[in-house]
Amino acid sequence: MKRISFILLLFIPLWQLNGQELMDRDSLLRLLPKVKEDSNKVLLYISLGQQYEGQEPETAKFYYQAAGELSRQIDYVPGIIKYIMNYTFILNQQGLLDSALMLNLHSVELARKLNDNFTLAKTLFNTGSSYRLKEDYTRAVSFYEEGKKLFEPYQNEAVNAQAYDILQNLYTGMKQYRRSLEYGRLAVKGSKAMGNLIQLGTAYNNMGLNYTCLNIPDSARYCFDQALVIARKIGDLNMEASQYLNLGDLYISEGNYTAIRPLMEKALAIALKLGLTESEVIARKGLSFHYFRQGNYTLAQEYADTALSIATRYDLRDQREKLYVHLSNLAFARQDLRAGEAYARLSVLLSDSIMNETVQKTTLELEQQYASAKQDAKISRLESEKKVQLLTIRQKSILNLILLGSAVVLLLFYILLYRNHRQKQELQNRRINELQQEKMLMAAEAVLKGEEQERTRLAKDLHDGLGGMLSGIKYSFQTMKGNLIMTPENQQAFERSMDMLDSSIKEMRRVAHNMMPEALVKFGLDTALKDFCEDINRSGALQVNYQSIGMKEVVVEGTASIAIYRIVQELLNNTMKHAAATNAIVQLSKTPAGINITVEDDGNGFDPLILERAKGIGWSNIQNRVEYLKGKMDVSTSPGKGTSVHIEINI
Repeated sequence: MKRISFILLLFIPLWQLNGQELMDRDSLLRLLPKVKEDSNKVLLYISLGQQYEGQEPETAKFYYQAAGELSRQIDYVPGIIKYIMNYTFILNQQGLLDSALMLNLHSVELARKLNDNFTLAKTLFNTGSSYRLKEDYTRAVSFYEEGKKLFEPYQNEAVNAQAYDILQNLYTGMKQYRRSLEYGRLAVKGSKAMGNLIQLGTAYNNMGLNYTCLNIPDSARYCFDQALVIARKIGDLNMEASQYLNLGDLYISEGNYTAIRPLMEKALAIALKLGLTESEVIARKGLSFHYFRQGNYTLAQEYADTALSIATRYDLRDQREKLYVHLSNLAFARQDLRAGEAYARLSVLLSDSIMNETVQKTTLELEQQYASAKQDAKISRLESEKKVQLLTIRQKSILNLILLGSAVVLLLFYILLYRNHRQKQELQNRRINELQQEKMLMAAEAVLKGEEQERTRLAKDLHDGLGGMLSGIKYSFQTMKGNLIMTPENQQAFERSMDMLDSSIKEMRRVAHNMMPEALVKFGLDTALKDFCEDINRSGALQVNYQSIGMKEVVVEGTASIAIYRIVQELLNNTMKHAAATNAIVQLSKTPAGINITVEDDGNGFDPLILERAKGIGWSNIQNRVEYLKGKMDVSTSPGKGTSVHIEINI
């Protein structure tokens, strides 16, 4: 069977190598409200992001984005560069390589305008790392070489150690492992001297990868163990997960399939927590490999199918190729020859596709180099001709120079005039679009408010009007009962009529409560949703587990709270009507950005494409309310696997 590799590269942004100890998270958070909106607050945002980076990357991104936004508001260019360097580190971790490259190239442009060679060198190295991760080694070397020349005069040991580790990763990608190890040893030595644990753990991890590729398992295991100790000490979950995956790779190479299970389970838990997509795929693939070797083909198939689904969704083609090979072997082991052959063909096709793209990429690079060489020759020829022309031009009259200058000025004037006209048109179109969006939102708000007002009016009419009348009728019947002489048959009919009247009163009150819950008005959203879920539990139609995270002290304004209540109400009604579910979970959680809503069930599920052509009022009402709240909704479902609806609302 083809060997499955789990090795992962680690890197950290150069900006973090400042040699200073960061304050603890609580101290920084207490300091945040006291700092003015200036460059000091930008640096505070950056420090907060670094505190969350290893364990809560999305929270770290929130603080980095706040630093970037404030830097743009106060025109603080160094702050924008710091935001990009730290933010792109997380983007690279999450596999968003194109977005990270675009931001890093922008940081180089900003740094060149600052006339600060040290900052420019950092941006060049980070941009080189982006190209390296995209396997564009020609451009990566170009940026690294320029940055290395700018770093040399400063003799900064911390930066040198980081630069050595970056060069180690570069030569690892180029499969020059022994040369890579030379830089790795320098990176470890420099990081130890500076006492920089983050950089030391990263350097150990990357050295372990080189030893793995050179088939020196003892040295690789030593490096991974050292990195794991450091990761646990500093609480860096990403580094910790990488070591579990790398150690699992060593166990597989040694044929120890039992030992990989706890490692892959730990790595999977961290990957799910941090949103590390590729790490999740690798961990699930490793667990599938473990169960395959244990003869538990059912679990092996389940983990492999999930890993393939994620790898396909995020276009992780290297992982897909390896999973096709594994699934082919698994199918053959289960005596499913047709599936085994199908997966084998998919593996070959994907491998050929990757190889063809590599060949095309190499060919394109050679063509670009050839075109560049031709362009250089053409420039040299033109420069020679230009010298001759300059000698001739000097002999021309001053009048020709004035005419030429006038023509240039006139051309520039028309260009500026045209650009100004285009900009005005763009601004007008943008304003029109904004007004249209505002109009749509106002219309949606008016519809929702009108709907809720009508619900409130009907609820009051039912409760105070019809409810009072029915209660009066019941009281009159009870009074009449004492003054009438009835036969046993009439007595029994009278009692049935009284029971039906009681049921009508209860049903009327239930309808009025659903139209406008009293708990929502009196006690707020959290209590109202909890009561609603408990009512469903008492009805026996569905068992709902309501979870509230950080919502007890949150006050949601009236229209928004009603909209959220109606969204959850409609989702649970759909579950009871269509899903044939027995259990459901409703979770509301407060986040720095707003409120997250999750509704999950264990029902039949359905094909998500159905929603694109759904014309039901219920689903339309849910979408309208989410749009009114300016939220985002994600539906995850498939036939037979239940349904999960996740909504993010910025309040």
